[in-house]
Formats: sequence, C-alpha cells, structure tokens
Amino acid sequence: MSSPRATSPAPPAHPAEPGRAARTSLILAVPSAVLLLLVAVSWSPLISFDREVADWLHRSAVDSPGAVRVNRILTDWLWDPWTMRALIAAACVVLWWRGERLLAVWVAAVSATSSALQQLVKWSVGRERPQWTDPVDSAHFAAFPSGHALQATVTCALLLWLLRLHGVTGRWWRWSVAAAVISVAGVGVTRLYLGVHWPTDVLAGWLMGSCWVMASIAVYHRVLRARRRRRSDGAAPA
Repeated sequence: MSSPRATSPAPPAHPAEPGRAARTSLILAVPSAVLLLLVAVSWSPLISFDREVADWLHRSAVDSPGAVRVNRILTDWLWDPWTMRALIAAACVVLWWRGERLLAVWVAAVSATSSALQQLVKWSVGRERPQWTDPVDSAHFAAFPSGHALQATVTCALLLWLLRLHGVTGRWWRWSVAAAVISVAGVGVTRLYLGVHWPTDVLAGWLMGSCWVMASIAVYHRVLRARRRRRSDGAAPA
C-alpha cells in the first residue's frame, strides 16, 4: 500500500505579499466598521435604501415563483454555508495529506473563526430580518451580516489563495477566479431576492469576510517566515 507523498510546504511568498495583505485588510476594515456603526445606530438614509431595494426585489420574487425556486436551490445547496465548509474541509484534507500541516490547520481555523465572528456580530447588532406578509422564504437569527455572503467570501478567497500559493496560473486560474466571483456575487443576490436579508447585510458579509481572510494571510506569512528563521538559526553552526 502506497503512503502519501512527502512534499515540501508551499513556496515562500513574495516579500511584499504579507505587507500587501495587511494593507488590504486595514483598507477593508474601514468600510466594514463604518457600515457596522451605521447599521447599529439605524442611520435613516441607509435604512431607507435597504427598504427600497428589498421592497423592489420582493415584488419581483412574488411574481416569479420559478425564479424563487432556482434561487432557493442555489442558496440552500450550491452556496449554502455547509457546502462552503465542506469545500474547506476537503482542501484541508488534501493539504494534510501533502504534508502541509500548518497550512491545513491555518485554513481550517480561519474558516471556523469567520463563522464565530459573524455569529458574534449578529448577536451584538441584533438586526431584524425583513418581514413580509407574503414571504417566499424564511431564515432565522439576526440579519447582519449575511452568513451566506460572509462564508462564501471566506471560502472562495481562501481557495484562491491556496491555488496561488501552489502556482496555479493561466486558464485554470482564470476559471477559478470566475467561479469565485460568480459564487460570492451570486449568493448575495439569492439572499436578497428571497427577502431574507437587507442589501447592507450582504455588503457587510462581503467586506468582513474579505477583511478577515486578508488579515489571516498576512499573519500566516509572518508566522511562516518566523518559523523558517528559527529553523535556520537552529541549524546554523555554533
């Protein structure tokens, strides 16, 4: 019986990559924090915008039962948070089998903590979901941020990062980016169309998820660099 291949860890990042990821995380943190504050204080212009968009989409959904069925299949199966977590779990199994133990644990931890983060924010803000006399779908717990949007963003961003770490380029990279963009945008559209989220819930999921992944990438590369430095120092002759 053959044993798993002994492979070396992913190639080191470009020296600028940790800094770029950290800067991107900080940039994304600003609109995330502003949006969180505006929703928490129920800023009238934002609430009015949410209501207008939600009302318009709900009228369309009520008149289009076929489109509702398609959106429910997409949101409940293809882009469900548990589907996203299953993809991460599969990626972690592959990484572990390849001998990239730190990376596998890191990816799993980022995914798990992102779920905990969105639940904490939901509980803290306590925003109610849209209420309809003729709902086309239902969802539970608080609305802000959208868990579907956040989990899809985190999952797709992590998977793209792993592909880039392992040198995927060309046509496969372009197809992967396209699939990620369609998934992240699509899950947000389905949640809005089904009337279970406000537009700013979805926007917050996108922003917070992206911010979390960028921060985790920056920290990972710094940890990896520190580990390699310690090994190098330990291997140096006395």
